Amino acid sequence: MGRMKVVLLVLGTILSISWEEEEGFMTLASANTIVTGTVFCDQCQDGERGFLDYGLSGAKVAVVCRGTDGKEMAYGEDETNWFGSYSVYFDGSPDLSGCYARVVGGPAGCGAAAGPAQGLTLLFRMFGMAMYVVEPLLSEPQVPAGFCPNAPSLPSPTPTPALPVPPPTPPLPLFEVSACPYGKWLMPQYQCYWRAVNPDTRVAIAFGPVAAGRYGVELTLWEALHGRGDLYRTLLREATASLLNSYNTLNFLYPTLSVFDLMNRALVGSPQDALTVALRFRMANSGAFGVETVGCNFTPCRS
Repeated sequence: MGRMKVVLLVLGTILSISWEEEEGFMTLASANTIVTGTVFCDQCQDGERGFLDYGLSGAKVAVVCRGTDGKEMAYGEDETNWFGSYSVYFDGSPDLSGCYARVVGGPAGCGAAAGPAQGLTLLFRMFGMAMYVVEPLLSEPQVPAGFCPNAPSLPSPTPTPALPVPPPTPPLPLFEVSACPYGKWLMPQYQCYWRAVNPDTRVAIAFGPVAAGRYGVELTLWEALHGRGDLYRTLLREATASLLNSYNTLNFLYPTLSVFDLMNRALVGSPQDALTVALRFRMANSGAFGVETVGCNFTPCRS
């Protein structure tokens, strides 16, 4: 999701909350600050994110600030997940406007050198919470990859028998109508269909501050898909499946912004509102699009 969409969502959420609801939300929201971003392996060592660069798992990222004496100090650290994403959490709402994030360690294969540090950009601050985002960080291998223009020349290898080419990952059905229930999104053979977010993405980041007030800031989307036994956990489970469906195909019944809008209205409304929205999401995820029924067009992912 683009930064402007997130800002518009946050502003829309503020305008839709009454003073009574706002007061209740403020008692629910815990004071936390999040710094989030992604590290990429700069395979060609060209200093910028390219088409062939990939999210780097196992990179260590530090949020660095300057103390009163002007010296740098690591203020918080995190290690990237298998999608290359990281999230550094701080208690309270410290002012991080003068801080920056940088790679301080990388895995074998793409941890020989780190790209430049990047400053933090405040995305929102409200109700004792704040979120900063960081432009992509880079880490470099020891030498450029073989397909890069600046790759070192290598001696001609001894000819070897050609290996069969594995079948490609199935194309993402961006323009096909598809609807998949939450159970499908939990299956490991379909994880190549996750778009824009990943299993480790926090619910608070994916759905915004109203959801953070209800579910906290630690719950992940993967955990959300396991929700049951409680009205609001069921609502979150079905909303998460609808969010993933909206990212996966442009023709899902509820576009991404509609999923956000319905979810926020359900969370600030009555339990009956929450139940109604949960049922609407469940029907959409099962493919009940009015008079027609839509199937889930997943095929197993290929490595």
